[in-house]
Amino acid sequence: MSSVLIDTQAMIWIVEDNPNLSERGLALADNRTTQRLFSVASIWEMAIKIAIGKLDLKHGTLDEFLSIIKDNEVELLQVQALEAVDVALLSQGDHKDPFDRLIAAQCLRYDLTLVSIDSEFDQYGVRRVW
Repeated sequence: MSSVLIDTQAMIWIVEDNPNLSERGLALADNRTTQRLFSVASIWEMAIKIAIGKLDLKHGTLDEFLSIIKDNEVELLQVQALEAVDVALLSQGDHKDPFDRLIAAQCLRYDLTLVSIDSEFDQYGVRRVW
């Protein structure tokens, strides 16, 4: 079974049925024969953005958002210590977002395809589709 990690923005667009989501990204996210993962790092990022007023969810609270993704059989990918260590091994480039760097490290460690609009992931050698 192939596995995809859905990044923060892509998952928000999936849950909100946003037309910005690419057809290819939606097809992967909807494919029940693919293991679909969402990183706990993304939840942490969303919680921070909600707290500082930079993110409003269409479907209510973050808890409700998580219920929606769980109801759709998306699994949560926990953050492990080795993945945090892997972040230090990534190229240092211009991309400093700590959440994206952790997501990149998870993709590389577990050989995951990333569903993301963000081309910044490409500098890390992550297999990305959009």
